[in-house]
Amino acid sequence: MVQVDSGLSSKLIELRKQVEQLTETEIAPMASRVDEECLWPEHSMKALARAGLLGLHVPTSLGGHGQGLLALSLLTEVIGKACPSSALCFAMHCVGTAVIVSKATPLQQQKYLRPIARGEHITTLALSEVGTGIHLYLPETHLTEEDGHFIVNGTKQFVTNGGHADSYVVSTAASGTGTEIGDFSCLVLDRDTPGMEWQALWKGFGMRGNSSRALKLNNVRVPKESLLGEEGDHVWYVFEVIVPYFLTAMAATYLGVAQSALEATGQHLKTRKHSYFEEPLANVATLQNLYGEMWLSVVKTRSLIRKAASLADQGDPDALPYLFASKADAGETAVKVTNDAMTLCGGRAYQENSRVAQMLRDARASHVMSPTTDLLRSWIGKSLLGLPLL
Repeated sequence: MVQVDSGLSSKLIELRKQVEQLTETEIAPMASRVDEECLWPEHSMKALARAGLLGLHVPTSLGGHGQGLLALSLLTEVIGKACPSSALCFAMHCVGTAVIVSKATPLQQQKYLRPIARGEHITTLALSEVGTGIHLYLPETHLTEEDGHFIVNGTKQFVTNGGHADSYVVSTAASGTGTEIGDFSCLVLDRDTPGMEWQALWKGFGMRGNSSRALKLNNVRVPKESLLGEEGDHVWYVFEVIVPYFLTAMAATYLGVAQSALEATGQHLKTRKHSYFEEPLANVATLQNLYGEMWLSVVKTRSLIRKAASLADQGDPDALPYLFASKADAGETAVKVTNDAMTLCGGRAYQENSRVAQMLRDARASHVMSPTTDLLRSWIGKSLLGLPLL
């Protein structure tokens, strides 16, 4: 399928071509194994690191590319088309990087951002919790102060890159008196900090290689220099940093899944022949119609994602509902298109561990990952009506 590059800078086109090449040579060949063995895609992250792409959002002054949401959408779509788990792992590193960038002190720039730009450091987010579910802005993990340090206690769920990243951006309820519900802080915890206890690997229906694990924090003692920004001021992170980057990355990943299913279906329709009729399935009018609908869904979703990312990169105040819509729409498109691919590709798709079956399993995760599709629809309505989101 031809990608439309109108409006893309030469830098973005160059970055995408670079990712397309390394995806074809280093990421795609291992995609089936990643899924079947629930294997964390170390090979993918190393390839992206060698290419200097871990620093996608690190400022150029610190050695990175200084790119925003549009670049993130382009690259995660490419990777997601070949290996959705690799796309998710890269995406969560990118989101974590963006959060650190937004409030990094000079010390944090040297400790985290420069190594990330050099391809020497992987970070990720640790926000989700059982008790608060989709409401990631209401952490129950808490911190206290002791002898000039923070002591962190709680349990985080579904930490992508869990046990493999070099640092973790952890949200906690704000400590001290005078705090309100929704006031929370973010800390950067280094891997292997005493008191960090990884729970068993979570094996999901789809996205099986992202090493999504629970992290128990038992009196984890960290220096105050680990705090991002000021204590309790991090609600702004939700809609200014976390949500835009996370939604864009997830939307583009699921767009990649849908694009992959579309291409697999087209190939099947062009090459599959029934011996009795001696003509390809592509000549059947009803199948042509359904395939056209699949293509239309993918193209519309891509346009929405790019529109949302471009508006956000420009600082447009009206970008937020587009960002909400991008993940909601991408999830619906991925599920519909992969489901239709299962139908059009018939028995070959339905066999165990077929490529199309994997796409269907991976696509279904889109409605589960917070913010869920229903929550996003609610946020769209509230933002358009001028109502508070939280």
